[in-house]
Amino acid sequence: MDPAGATVPDLQAHLRRLRDAQRERVPDYRARMDDLQRLRAAFKAQLDAFAAAMSADFGRRSRHESLLSDGMTVLNEIDHLRRHLRRWMKPKRAPADWLFAPARTEVRYQPLGVVGVIAPWNYPVNLALNPLAAAIAAGNHVMLKPSEHTPRTSALLAELLARVFPADRVATVLGGPDVAAAFAALPFDHLFFTGSTAVGRRVMAAAAQNLTPVTLELGGKSPAIVAPGYPLATAAARIAAGKFLNAGQTCIAPDYVLLPRAALAPFAAEMQKYIS
Repeated sequence: MDPAGATVPDLQAHLRRLRDAQRERVPDYRARMDDLQRLRAAFKAQLDAFAAAMSADFGRRSRHESLLSDGMTVLNEIDHLRRHLRRWMKPKRAPADWLFAPARTEVRYQPLGVVGVIAPWNYPVNLALNPLAAAIAAGNHVMLKPSEHTPRTSALLAELLARVFPADRVATVLGGPDVAAAFAALPFDHLFFTGSTAVGRRVMAAAAQNLTPVTLELGGKSPAIVAPGYPLATAAARIAAGKFLNAGQTCIAPDYVLLPRAALAPFAAEMQKYIS
């Protein structure tokens, strides 16, 4: 993929190729398991390369933090998918109305088709590959738009996925906000977006023009509650770990603390001590 990014006609061509392939052959259980295993093996072999790319994109990022938040999380997610996929795919009996007796009914799970994924910069690997792996496990074909704010990591993702999957199974498109806007307006069968609430509104509005169902993971406010009598040193250490992981750029990082008024000053002192 050209690092300069895809043009809007490129996006339409990618989508047509993915949709045609998905209609021609729906991946069965064996194919999905093989796809996930190849993705896991290829990604694990490049963990250090991804850590280096993220550090270069961020200006500096701890290798251990990258391996924990963007490495192990993806590997564990793929393991979870492979462990449960057979059971998830199995048809389930459902009750039939007595008017249709002696009919039997069951629920059969079918892929949606082509799923779009727009990933953010703060966890550029985790929030790209986890929804992608889930969509692959469900038998879908995937089109991924990684963040332009982490260009080295995004380019490495494109290279990885091009090695693991044929172009009509997974397509990665690179580019800036103009490409992202055109991407969100494509008639996907489902669209995942992780990012800010402001951009999430624009993504949802664009998807609505095609009646595309969306999954939006947006920013929020996350309180931490310290109960009376709880050890303040332990609370401060755990809240600080959640707040300062990834320099605070985590959607569920604690934003404020609720605790008994008398504990406020001692808690602040414990927090300062932990941070220092």
